[in-house]
Amino acid sequence: MINYIKEIYKRKDLLINLVLSGLKAQHRNTYLGYLWWLLDPLIMGFLYYWVRTFLFRLHVDYVGAFLIIGLVSWKWITSVLNKSARSISGKSGVITQVYLPKAIFPISSVLSQMANFLFSIPVIIIFLLVYRLVPDINIIWFPVIVAVQIIFLTAVALIMAYICMFIRDIENLIIYVTRIGFWFSPVIWETDRIPERYQYLIKYNPAATLINSYRDVLMYNTPPDWQNLFVIGLLSLAVCLYMLYFYSRNEQKLIRAI
Repeated sequence: MINYIKEIYKRKDLLINLVLSGLKAQHRNTYLGYLWWLLDPLIMGFLYYWVRTFLFRLHVDYVGAFLIIGLVSWKWITSVLNKSARSISGKSGVITQVYLPKAIFPISSVLSQMANFLFSIPVIIIFLLVYRLVPDINIIWFPVIVAVQIIFLTAVALIMAYICMFIRDIENLIIYVTRIGFWFSPVIWETDRIPERYQYLIKYNPAATLINSYRDVLMYNTPPDWQNLFVIGLLSLAVCLYMLYFYSRNEQKLIRAI
């Protein structure tokens, strides 16, 4: 596994190129390009603001900032799920011509979507300013939350990319999984709206911990949920290491599956 990680590190220039090419491909043939990462949460935020405020009459303080933070962080998760599922199968032409550590492709999908996430941060800042929310010292934990999400999404991407090489139907199921996950995560609603007997759906939901942690440090000036973040980070790191070992042992199976 160590040699496999070294192989990935040796190809860090290729990894960077994959990230950049992934960003360009995502916005190819569009007039607005990267602006869609700014417009998408704004449009969806306005839609859910109308649904919450005027249709269901659900009130929450700083609702605009609340919705934008949830939508932006959730978009990073769903985009990684979609991109990682095809990250290896979509590069069959390259893989069959030259040896490359196959794990480099799902990793690049995580990093390219991270770049999009960072590009959308100005939208969050604008909404914080609109509501006069000024983060305090707890803002220093923001990079830590981002790092935990990177590790978590890398673990998910490595698993998804491998499984989808053998079970292509999963690519079609992802859209339904993300829809269900959206409503079982506090993207547009508060966790305390869930009945007590169903609170375990939030407690054991990594997406819920990440989204709430962003809101804690950006909106509420409180520390994030360290206990759950630590568990998510530690388990995700263990899964990442195991999957890298697994990839190193099953590279030939991936080539045959192509």
